Amino acid sequence: MAEADLVVIGAGAAGLSVVAGAAQLGARVVLIERAAMGGECLNAGCVPSKALLAVARRVAMARQAARFGIRTEGGIDLAAVMAEVRRAVAEIAPNDSAHRYRALGARVIHGEARFSGRDRVVVGDETIIARRIVIAAGTRPAIPAIPGLDQVAFLTNETLWSLDAMPRHLIVLGAGAMGLEMAQAFARLGARVTVLEVGRALAREEAELVGGLLLALREDGVAVREGMRLLRVEPDPAGLAVVLAAGEGREERLVGSHLLLATGRVPNLEALGLERADVETTPQGIRVDRGLRSVSNRRVFAAGDIADIEGVGPQRFTHAASHHAGVILRRVLFRLPATVACETIPRSLYTDPELAAVGLTEAEARARGIADLAILRWPIAETDRAATEGVRHGLIKIIASRRGRVLGASVLAPHAGEMIGLLALAIRRGVSLATLADLVLPYPTYAESIRRAAGNFFAPRLLAPATRRLVRALSRLP
Repeated sequence: MAEADLVVIGAGAAGLSVVAGAAQLGARVVLIERAAMGGECLNAGCVPSKALLAVARRVAMARQAARFGIRTEGGIDLAAVMAEVRRAVAEIAPNDSAHRYRALGARVIHGEARFSGRDRVVVGDETIIARRIVIAAGTRPAIPAIPGLDQVAFLTNETLWSLDAMPRHLIVLGAGAMGLEMAQAFARLGARVTVLEVGRALAREEAELVGGLLLALREDGVAVREGMRLLRVEPDPAGLAVVLAAGEGREERLVGSHLLLATGRVPNLEALGLERADVETTPQGIRVDRGLRSVSNRRVFAAGDIADIEGVGPQRFTHAASHHAGVILRRVLFRLPATVACETIPRSLYTDPELAAVGLTEAEARARGIADLAILRWPIAETDRAATEGVRHGLIKIIASRRGRVLGASVLAPHAGEMIGLLALAIRRGVSLATLADLVLPYPTYAESIRRAAGNFFAPRLLAPATRRLVRALSRLP
């Protein structure tokens, strides 16, 4: 029977960050992973999807080259594209390897972890007694209960990367981040793509920015259909068919060659035996407080996708997982009262243009009863950088209090993910709109739109008749 200061279950972004910090600081750390090191982000999520988006963006640029007097020709070799995706994964993989974490001082075990008590984890024939345990087991694709789905072949983000021939018609179920990113990528690579969503695309985000994004996607050839009711899926000689309700008892049959499920995630908890550790769970993961400690077992913490934070819910982003790791390390190693910065973790969609947001949306602010909101906007097309690059779609929207405190912001623009950090800092540190409006930013950049939007807060007062009278009076002074 072995002992450890810290046992970490799961070698994804959250687990690896905890292990790296704790091992380097001298703790006795055991890392347990049943599958591939690096977890979903490296092997089936962030890394391969962004690599595919990068290729698709270059294809789109090549197709637009004639506008600038550049002539290109040639087709798309999907097998070569996927080889490039795998190259990107392989290049990053050593950073997440077992060899690296053993070199940092951690013990790495490949196997299935399960609890045998509140402080005991079993792997194979070995039991490990741990002072603290971090569960970072991640999530997997949710498979919706659609009649007939078991009769057809379908793809998820875990199997998509095995494609070696271009889909003739890719049907995507789900207009969330993953669904829309992959829809645009495959449309740009030459596939016909239809996205079906039972509700509203990107339902949490600002509707006016989502509308601009959907317009850009449609220009790339992506058909996005919202408010759909799926009746069943069935085989078809061309591949498969999704049968939709068409109103008044009628049906519509949409035929495709491939089906991609992008309908959410479910936590990987079944094999852990959490009932033996008295760890309370929810359908979204492990129920934790804002310090990521289990509400029912003080020895256990949860991080990453499966941390269901009270009053907040899961935060399923790789950067959130890294932030979770820092909170846990401060609490476990230094006994500091650290908590997750729930309101300032940005979210970003890597379509073209990108959509990024942080803090409250206008609807969320109004639902909280916050009175006298200031809603500030600036069209990205009115920046000179957009003019030089031919960008038409984009908007920045800032939600602020009447006293000029930033409560939330959304950006639809090229490189919005790079811009949103400044607004996250403004919320986190209480930076005023006056400070944002006074920023000196490089010209020409898309980030200038942040300063322009913030400046709109002061425009009514600056251009008021009283201000004009004051300026005239001052101009008469010697």
